[in-house]
Amino acid sequence: MSWIKTIPYEDADPRLKKIYDRVKGPNNNIDNVLLIHSLRPHTLVGHMTLYKSVLHSTGNDLPKWYLEALGVYVSYLNNCDYCVEHHFAGFSRLINDEEKAKKFRKAVQRDRLQDYFEGKEWQGCLYAKKLTLAPFSIRKNDFEVLIEAGFSEGEILEINQVTSYFNYVNRSVVGLGVNTNGDVIGLSPNDNDDPDNWSHA
Repeated sequence: MSWIKTIPYEDADPRLKKIYDRVKGPNNNIDNVLLIHSLRPHTLVGHMTLYKSVLHSTGNDLPKWYLEALGVYVSYLNNCDYCVEHHFAGFSRLINDEEKAKKFRKAVQRDRLQDYFEGKEWQGCLYAKKLTLAPFSIRKNDFEVLIEAGFSEGEILEINQVTSYFNYVNRSVVGLGVNTNGDVIGLSPNDNDDPDNWSHA
């Protein structure tokens, strides 16, 4: 679970239960990463709004599997096993190729994503790494490299926002001792057309 007190679904007051009903998975399961917000439900609303926007929106042009891959990589760099496990499962489901998924995971664990990606996808990973580990060193040239690699400015914004989101959630999870006990690994919102649909399946 986590170090912080959490309120389970069955003990939630009407306001919290209303939010839980929007994010729950099978059997009223609430992922631990969301349960840690239960003492301040308004932060759960903020978290889910950001999460759905940056990772599960039809407004994004980059494929969801690539955004998930960036999330796995950033989480690995931050030593956030919780998010690595959840989002690797999501990535694997999206690409639907067990051998490719294994190759990707091995590349992440070796911090050698150039063994998996090439071209602009690889450049996006380099930007995500620098933004995660050395944000103070980011310069305009880093942006220009992404443009030269073939990303549009909107796609660069998507990479920036996914990287920033995972840095936020990784620190929330690691800072509060969240683990995967009781979670159903890899569930995520599937209705990308509806930004208000947060249900996990």
